Order: sequence, then structure tokens, then C-alpha cells
Amino acid sequence: MNDNFDFKNLAISNIIDDETEFIPLLSADDEEQMNSEKTPDELPILPLRNTVLFPGVVIPITVGRDKSIKLIKDAYQGNKTLGVVSQKNDNIEDPKESDLNKIGTVALILKMLRMPDGNTTVIIQGKKRFKIKEVTQSEPYLRATIEPYNQVEKPSGKNFNALVGSIKDLASQIIEQSPNIPTEATFAIKNIESPTFLINFIASNMKGSVAEKQGLLEVPELNERANKLLEHLSKELQLLELKNDIQSKVRHDLDRQQREYFLNQQIKQIQEELGGDPVQQEIEEFKKKAEKKKWPKEAKKRFEKELEKLARLNPQAAEYSVQHNYIETLVELPWLDYSKDNFDLKRAQKILDRDHFGLEKVKERIVEHLAVLKLKGDMKSPIICLYGPPGVGKTSLGKSVAEALGRKYVRMSLGGLRDEAEIRGHRKTYIGAMPGRIIQNIKKVNSSNPVFVLDEIDKLGNSHQGDPSSALLEVLDPEQNSTFYDNFLELDYDLSKVLFIATANSLSSIQPALRDRMEIIEMTGYTVEEKIEIAKKHLLPKLLKNHGLSKKHLQLSSSVIEKVITEYTRESGVRLLEKTLAKVVRNTAKQIAMEENVTDIKVTANQLHEILGPGHSKDKYQGNDVAGVVTGLAWTSVGGDILFIETSLSKGKGKLTLTGNLGDVMKESAVIALAYLKAHSDIIGLTSEVFDKWDIHVHVPEGATPKDGPSAGITMLTALASAFTQRKVKNKLAMTGEITLRGRVLPVGGIKEKILAAKRAEIKEIILSEDNKKDILEINKKYLEGLTFHYVKTMMEVVEIALLKQKVKDAVKIG
Repeated sequence: MNDNFDFKNLAISNIIDDETEFIPLLSADDEEQMNSEKTPDELPILPLRNTVLFPGVVIPITVGRDKSIKLIKDAYQGNKTLGVVSQKNDNIEDPKESDLNKIGTVALILKMLRMPDGNTTVIIQGKKRFKIKEVTQSEPYLRATIEPYNQVEKPSGKNFNALVGSIKDLASQIIEQSPNIPTEATFAIKNIESPTFLINFIASNMKGSVAEKQGLLEVPELNERANKLLEHLSKELQLLELKNDIQSKVRHDLDRQQREYFLNQQIKQIQEELGGDPVQQEIEEFKKKAEKKKWPKEAKKRFEKELEKLARLNPQAAEYSVQHNYIETLVELPWLDYSKDNFDLKRAQKILDRDHFGLEKVKERIVEHLAVLKLKGDMKSPIICLYGPPGVGKTSLGKSVAEALGRKYVRMSLGGLRDEAEIRGHRKTYIGAMPGRIIQNIKKVNSSNPVFVLDEIDKLGNSHQGDPSSALLEVLDPEQNSTFYDNFLELDYDLSKVLFIATANSLSSIQPALRDRMEIIEMTGYTVEEKIEIAKKHLLPKLLKNHGLSKKHLQLSSSVIEKVITEYTRESGVRLLEKTLAKVVRNTAKQIAMEENVTDIKVTANQLHEILGPGHSKDKYQGNDVAGVVTGLAWTSVGGDILFIETSLSKGKGKLTLTGNLGDVMKESAVIALAYLKAHSDIIGLTSEVFDKWDIHVHVPEGATPKDGPSAGITMLTALASAFTQRKVKNKLAMTGEITLRGRVLPVGGIKEKILAAKRAEIKEIILSEDNKKDILEINKKYLEGLTFHYVKTMMEVVEIALLKQKVKDAVKIG
């Protein structure tokens, strides 16, 4: 049977028109005539599965069951009258009496049609309601005795008229709100004069279940039926308004998307006319690049998968740009592309010597690495950390190493870096995600084995965003970095062929685990002699070129450059020296600009004061006329220096006073030296009681400068011994070494800087620990000319070498 019948079924009139018949709506006269007709005592019963027939209403039904077809044919050939009753359960194929509702409608067959699909459609009109008394026949179809089921009386009055008017208005609103109901239905409703037929017509065509419609059919009193119908229509209208509201919102979004889609299609069409779709062109370019690419199987497989995904994405989607960036990164990374190493060791040594003066250990390590590569053909690159004071050429050395090896060069500054994602990258689920700076720089140089300088590794920070120094552990571990994992890339990348060179000013601030992974090479400060050579070979030619001058315009002698170094700069490196020489060059440029055709300007030592102002005097040896004053050697962050230990005695009870802004270790050296002299006073010709009669004051000049360390131990011992014996200290003698209570002299560090400081101060003899002899052998012999070294093992040897038999003038009587 047909589905629930609603207002759209009014279009059945079209079928009638096609057959040149017209069935008008029920008029008041027709209704009166219909009501006056006698109800038969027995009728064939037609079960309806999914609709309810109301009196006066015309509906089409499709007949499918064999029994129903037989019944219709027999009735059509007879008086065309039958009883129509709805089923309680529409799933029952062969309903019995218990499966049918008791209240039904007498129906008249108006027309029977054979449809193209073979089914039979019957147009029937309801007449009067009836109630089944008893089923008298079940085969070939149901027949039953019936009795009339009519309303008690026909209601009237203002209230009923208002009720009918409300039902008309609600029905009209539902028709307007429903897109599937033809607007002609509104005219049909307005033209119905009979209130009873209006209520039955709307009840038959309303959107409701069979049970709801059957309930309305069974209400005997018309007024009550009208109220129930009004209640149902109100609910239906509310649901319809809500549905339309939701659909209008959804339609707005869909309309906008469809509009964008059509516009994009039009743009695509125009672009194809002009020369192809740019999105498709990009995908083709990616494919061409991939064909020429040398990369691992995993990377190639991932690229192909992600490219397919990109081709399916809408270019306007937010995810498209992320996907595009990812594929672009994959295809532009060098993967298995390596620059070929130049194994000419002599050329490499020449380049390193050309660009940097000194730094022999670093150069030696680079040449060793190149030699092993040449012999073995393949090896994991070392992780080198160049550690030293600022301005000694750590960073610039990376460029020279890259040129010497024939590799690409890339530098990454780590100073102030606080985010772990800067090293490992962001996950590509984030908008604006990108790979870490390691992968970015590898992509930039387009080589998987560059010289990679990690500048200022000691100045890495950390924050709530992670600890980048911990992220670097994987990068700088030769056992792990062959499978470096970047969060954006989501693939392992081989960094084992990269030559990492880290630079640092201080090792103390580098995480111990990170420091352990690196090969530490200390770069000490330059000597004055080295600085002179650097100024002549590198700094001065560079400055002259930068200021538009040539060698013929300015000449500086070695003595003038030395004066600039010693009196105007105090540093380990050459940065301040470069700035100071730049001032001299600018002064020359000014002279040439003001007086044309001026060449060959020679700046003398006296002219430096006019250009640079007064300089600070360098430390000089101060003689040996005063007992208790001894020259020591010290190491500072800006190079070596000399210092003086002064000892003064005054009558007292043996109190020891130490001044000069000394650290704890240096104070302990003075206490050890005094304790040793007291224990071995007979060696220097004194009795132990002497030390209890004199107060001792030890002072180190330049009190504003903090001083610490054990290397002044033998100097303090010699100063105390000279003060108590009043013997002269050997002329132009300096010393450095740590002491112990047992009388041993231990080695100290910074020997190269200390020796050069001694030479600058015109010292001729130096006392050192026997164990420091190896340090002297590493120093270039030309820096040792004119110096005599005394290597000692015990403190008494120091006293014997340092003190002369001759006493000072106006010696104080101590014993």
C-alpha cells in the first residue's frame, strides 16, 4: 500500500485530468447527500497498511496483495463500494480480524488504473465511518458485518467557527513552510465550505503516523476531533519552523562553500586556458625533482605517500600549506648528496696557515682528520669544541676548515637559544610548523657533509619550552646522530658525516654530558709577537682595503704595532687591536682626503699619542734593591702578566697579615710558605724563635684586581725568605710554581702566556717546576731567546737559586 499520504497527494487531480475526468472537492450538498445514504450491513473489507481514509476524502492507493487485487476487481465490477480499515501493524502480510482496527470508512471506487510497472492503483473516496461487528468471510478476501459510526450531533457556534478558522490558518502556514507541498493546496483548503470535510481533509493529509490518524478517525464528536487536530498541527508547525531554521543555516554555509567551489573551478578553468593549473604544475615539479633525487627508501616512500595526499587536498584548506611545506622540505633536503673532500694535505695546511697565525693544535687536528679520511675513505666526523677567550679566531676558523676540506660551510649561533624546538623542530600538526635549525641549515647549504659551526655553545639557555642543550646531545653524539630525528620531518636523518665545530668561551657553563661528547681543543690567547704578525698579515691589509687605502698610503713598523698592543690593548684576542688600528687608518685616510697626493705616511711611536691619546704603561721589572720584594708570573683571561709580592716586617708577636684582594688559595700559599720556613729556619741561617718576634705583612699591588691561584707559592716563599734574611733577590729573576708543606714544587698552567709576559718585562731568568719543562718545549724557540730557565723540584732549591749572599743596603737586623 502507499506510504503516509500528505498534502502533495492533491496532485492526483493531474491523473484525473489526463483521463478527462475531474473530481471536485466535496460541497455542502454533496456532504448532505453522502450523510443521507444508507450504510450497507455487510461489506468486503480492504486492509490498508500505511494510511487512514476519512469520510469525503479522495486518496489513491496502490494494491499489491493478491487478496486485495481480487477484492478491488470484484467491487469495481459490482457496486464499487467497499470497507476500508487500517492495520494495527503494517508488517503483517495477511491480516486477520484481530490485526485490524475496528473503526473504518465506507469507500467508493472512483477509478482503477493499471500503472506501467504492473501495479494497480485505485482512486477511492471515503463516505461514512463504520464499526466492524463480525468478520463473516476470510477467503478469497475479508468480508464483515458492519454498523454506522457517526457523530452525535453537528457542532456550531462562535467557538467552533474560531476553532475551524485556526485549523485553516495553521494548515496554510504548514503549506507555506513545507517545500514539498504545492501552493495550490492553500486554495483547496480555503475553498472547502464544510467544517466536517475540512477537518477530515486536513486530518487525512497531515504528517502523522497511522495510529495518530486512526485516533482522530475514532473520535466520535467533531469538536473534540478538531481540538486534537489543532494540537497536532501546532506541534507540526513548530517542528517545521525549527527544521527550516536549521536548514537555512546549513544552506547558507553550503551556499558559501558551493560558491567558493564554483569560483575555484572557474579560476582553475581560466588558469588552464592561460597555461595550466599552478597546483598541478607544482606537483609535477615535485615529481621531477624526486626523480633526480638521491635519497633513502624510507624518505622516497614517505614522499610519494604525502604527494598523493597533497593532490587530494583543496588548495584553500589550512592543511594544504602545511602539507606543501612538508613535501618541499623533503624534496629539497640533500639526503645522500655529499660534497667531495679535497685530500691535498699540503693545500689544506697552506689554507689554514694563510688565514690564521698560530693555533697549531687546531690545524694539526684538522689535517689529521683529512689524512685518515684519505686513507680509510670513510669515517665518522669528530665533534670538535674550540674553547678559549673572545677574539682569538674560533668562529672564523670554521670557514678556513671548510675551504681546506673542500666542503660547504654553515654557521648557527646558539647564544640565547631557549626553545628545544629550535633544534628538533615543531610537529607538523601545528599551523606554521617548520623543521629545526639543524635541518634548515643542512637544506640551505644543500650538502649532507658540511662544516657546521655551532657558535657560542656555552651560552645556551633553557626555559619552560625545554632544554636545547639536552636536545643537542643527540646531534653531537657520533653513535646517535646517524639517525637524528626531527619532529617536523618525522624521519631519521644522517648527520654522522657533518663536521661539527662548536665554540665556547667557558667550559663551566656547558652541560657535563654535552661536554663529554666533544673533543675539547683549548685556544689560548695570542702572544705579543703573534699579534704583531696577525696585525701585519691580516688586520692591516684588511683595514686598508675597507678604508679605500693601499699599502703605499700607510706603513706601520713592528715596534709601533707592539706599542699599540702593549699600551692600548689588554686582551687575549685581536678584536680591540683591530679597532685601535682602525682608528690609526681612519686618521691616515683623513690626512689623505684633506691633502691630495699624499702617500707613504709613516706613523711613529710618538705620533700614536696624538692619534690614540695616552696609553697605559706596561709592567717593568723594578730591581732588587729592597729585601722581601720578588717578581712572580701570573695568568689572566687576557694573557700573561707579572706581579710583585711585597713583604714587610715589624716588631710584634708573629702575626701574618695578607692584603691585595687575594683569594683563599693564594692566602693558603702564604701560610704554607711561612710554615715551611719556620720548620726549616736553620737552612736560611735563622732560629725558629725569630718568627715569633716579628709581625709579617704580605701585599700584592693593584688591590682593585682580584687575585687567586696556587702559582705564586714559590714567589711568596722567596719573598718571606728575603725579608727575614735581608738578602738580595737575583736581578731580573721571576718565578711561578705551587708549593707543598713537604717542600715540593708542583707544576702550574698558563706557562706560555707567563713566559711571554716575563720577556716583555725584560726578565732574563725564570724558575719553574721540573714538571713544567714539557710546556717550555712546546713553545716556539724564537720566543725563548734571551731567557734562562731553572727547573726545580724542592722549595730549598728555589731559595738557593733566587737569593744572593749579598744583603740589601741598610739591612734590618733580624736575628
